Amino acid sequence: MTFSLIIPTLNAENHFSALIDAIQKQTLQPCEIIIIDSSSTDSTCIMAKNHNLHIEKIERDAFDHGGTRTYAAMMAKGDILLFLTQDALPTDIYAFERIIGGFHDQTGAVYGRQLPYADASLFGTHLRLFNYSESSYVRTYHDKQYYGIKTAFLSNSFCAYKRSALASIGYFKDHLILGEDMVAGALLLQAGYSLAYQSNASVYHSHNYSIWQEFQRYFDIGVLHRNESWILEDFGKPEGEGLKYVLSEWRFLISNHKTFLIPYSILRNIAKYIGYKLGKIHLLFPITIIKYMSMHKRWWDKL
Repeated sequence: MTFSLIIPTLNAENHFSALIDAIQKQTLQPCEIIIIDSSSTDSTCIMAKNHNLHIEKIERDAFDHGGTRTYAAMMAKGDILLFLTQDALPTDIYAFERIIGGFHDQTGAVYGRQLPYADASLFGTHLRLFNYSESSYVRTYHDKQYYGIKTAFLSNSFCAYKRSALASIGYFKDHLILGEDMVAGALLLQAGYSLAYQSNASVYHSHNYSIWQEFQRYFDIGVLHRNESWILEDFGKPEGEGLKYVLSEWRFLISNHKTFLIPYSILRNIAKYIGYKLGKIHLLFPITIIKYMSMHKRWWDKL
């Protein structure tokens, strides 16, 4: 079973050397590496050429979270399509071998564990620990009664798809503000495939978002859930999961002797909640206000 490695890039020079070095050390190597570059203005493309990588350049305004990955997927040769983001770094030499090893007959996709970078804040660290547990598991469509919307969780920062399964759902949906991975996960589950989480296949990947950035990100998630309302109708609403996350974050702060950060945590989570709710009613606002509240501002120019 062959696999293709696909990496979308934009001005990735700060990450690229370490990433390529980590890829070349993997015990299981892809049959090809496809770089989809959104017209970088730094040395990303030069660095890729120096490593003899396949580079496909697109206009920056043409980038689409789903459409661009579909474009790469359809040109790839592998039976498995492994997606990485430019800021995700394999933690050891077995990451690819272990994530590919997670496929079985009915598996549509396998995603790996994401661990925080050394410079991650406590909030960034907790997010990774909450979303990516130490235990592997497999989810099917029928698990939605227990896990709700989390049943469809995937992350294209480090995720592999069976090519035939992805093709059966029409690859990734075009023109999503974000969340092309979760939408694909939901469609794969509806089509009868299972989703696997392989905890022993891991990458470093984390962000230190400010309160305002958290607001903007959750505004965009609200937009996604408004536009793709079928996911919530089928798998359930995320509110209960949000409460579990907040309580978990407080316990994490207390265990790390940072109880004084709980008021800051409250502000962060209020910002997320308000952002999400405003995103779900974004049609009530003028486009200038919408773009101000959104993290992915370029997306709105395509409407």
